[in-house]
Amino acid sequence: MRWIKEIYNCFHAYKLWFLILIVTNLLFIFFAWLAYPETFKVLVGLMIVFTLAMITLPVIVIMRKQKIIEAALQDFLLEPNETNEDILCRVSPKTHHPFIRRMGSVLRSYQTELNEQVMELADYENYIEGWVHEIKKPLSLITLVLDNRSDEMSPLVRRRMLHVRDQMLGDVERILYFARLEAAHKDYMFESIPLLAFCKQTMEDHRTILDESGFQIQFIGEEREVISDRKGLAFILAQIIANSMKHAAQNQVHPILTFETAYDKESDCTILNISDNGPGVSGEDLPFIFDKGFTGRRGTYTREATGMGLFLVSKMAYDLAIQLDAKSEPGSGLTLSLIFPHVK
Repeated sequence: MRWIKEIYNCFHAYKLWFLILIVTNLLFIFFAWLAYPETFKVLVGLMIVFTLAMITLPVIVIMRKQKIIEAALQDFLLEPNETNEDILCRVSPKTHHPFIRRMGSVLRSYQTELNEQVMELADYENYIEGWVHEIKKPLSLITLVLDNRSDEMSPLVRRRMLHVRDQMLGDVERILYFARLEAAHKDYMFESIPLLAFCKQTMEDHRTILDESGFQIQFIGEEREVISDRKGLAFILAQIIANSMKHAAQNQVHPILTFETAYDKESDCTILNISDNGPGVSGEDLPFIFDKGFTGRRGTYTREATGMGLFLVSKMAYDLAIQLDAKSEPGSGLTLSLIFPHVK
């Protein structure tokens, strides 16, 4: 089937010349009919055989040459250096040489720019990772002071300091994960996790921030086991917590964060619904809340909104094979659903 398509492409590419050859043969057949009527059939047969031979041989030659050109073109596109450019020019028609030379020059220019951008990006990633590790030193010092000198400061000051420290740690973790988004290797370790117990432990790890923001935490549903990566799932929960706190309505008296487990028999999936009672999301904004940098109308409630938290949540959820769903209405809060597949 492939060779039939190649023959058709060959005829289509040189159809004008084949048409001229056929018209010329018809003209000579007419002349043979006028000049030699007694031997017309023999002459016509010979002309048809000769025409078929003259068509078949060029088609074979053209197809072989076309394969050579395609192979040279593929090598040239993969590595547009001057050597591959010269090889492509040798096997291509001379009329194509100026175009090939211009294309090679443009491709080499783009490749140089791309290599420079890759090197700059690598340097930037190394700088970000180095900065993150350096900033953890003063954060560790703050933790040490808060643990050993708590009697020298008032409970309010200590709580505020813990709040600021936890916020900084969350921001550092978010920066570090963002810098490693395109890493080729990711050290995930999938294991069985009791979902509600894990949520409770994660809330305890963020207790200082939640207390400072006045959030009440509720847990609803039965305990269910899921297969996931602990660090990745903890990162997702931390970003959802931060998102709820940033978008809590101003002067909201009793902000609530609810964790509810459920099981869908039809899809055989475990669902974790995380709901807040904040301002909610408008219908036109809801489909875009996982897009990078999107803040929408919710971003007007606080200057802290960057549109990165839920974007990183979507990236991590994709890595962990967790489906995301969002439901909300303005004034009724936001519900984010983590849908865990059933793993045997």
